[in-house]
Amino acid sequence: MILTVLEIVIAILLIIVILVQMQGSGLSSGLGGSGGEFYRSRQSMEKVLVWATAGLLVLFAIVSILLLIPH
Repeated sequence: MILTVLEIVIAILLIIVILVQMQGSGLSSGLGGSGGEFYRSRQSMEKVLVWATAGLLVLFAIVSILLLIPH
């Protein structure tokens, strides 16, 4: 029961992070040539989103495998 709820929460977080990444990529083409500091903060934010996506993906996979084990 706890693993099922955890998997649902991780899945929702993963969807949110991916949607934020997709929304951010659409803005980067329009704002890419503006200030250098904004670009650097944007680049670090994209890096955080990539790491968050990878971490959530690994957690989702581990919880999914754990759910396959019969109790």
